Order: sequence, then C-alpha cells, then structure tokens
Amino acid sequence: MDIKIVQTDKAPAAIGPYSQGIVANGFLFTAGHIALDPATGQVVQGDVAVQAERVLANLTAILSAAGTSWKQVVKTTVFLHDMKDFPIVNETYARAIGDARPARSTVQVSALPRGVLVEIEAVAAL
Repeated sequence: MDIKIVQTDKAPAAIGPYSQGIVANGFLFTAGHIALDPATGQVVQGDVAVQAERVLANLTAILSAAGTSWKQVVKTTVFLHDMKDFPIVNETYARAIGDARPARSTVQVSALPRGVLVEIEAVAAL
C-alpha cells in the first residue's frame, strides 16, 4: 500500500508526531484539527463559531492540498467541549461544506488540546 503525507502551509503544521493528512487507498484521512492560525500556530481568539470557522478553513486547505474537496468528504467527526455549542457549530459547518452531505458523528468530550472548544477530522475520497 502506498501512503502519502499531505502537508500544506495553508493549515497549521503538525505539533506532534502526526501528519495534517494521509492519503492511502484512494482516500484522504485528516488528523483532528483545532482552531490554530496557520501563520502563528496559536489558537485563534473567539467563541466557538470563530474557532469552528478556523478549523473548517484549515480542513478546506488540507482537502485542496490533497486534490479533493468537501464534495468528496465521506465522513467527519466533530468533537465538542460542550454539546450546547452544537447549533452554532452546525450552522458554521453547513456554510463551510456547502451542499456536500458527508456522514457525521458529533461527540462531547471532557477536554480538547490547548483548551479549544471544537476539533474536527475528515475522510475524503480522492
């Protein structure tokens, strides 16, 4: 099996022993992404909507770098620090993905890296 690392400077660099995304067997598997500014590597300041917008912009950049788009995303997982934020994140998510309709799971977790409010990962066909 051929595995290719996806790396773009339009999304935050990996801050540990992982990749922004991996292409394998005709699919892109992204890491879970949080609201890091690609230029500074720092968490963007703002509420869950601002953080979700940054996460989705980062994922869009990784999808593009791999040669795919939201229309080819087959599955996402959304991790929320507080499920009360679901309506806001859902609205932001809907704007970002347009008319794509991937399968999605959303779960509440007790904590996320760097104290962020949302993390999202995706799987896309190439």
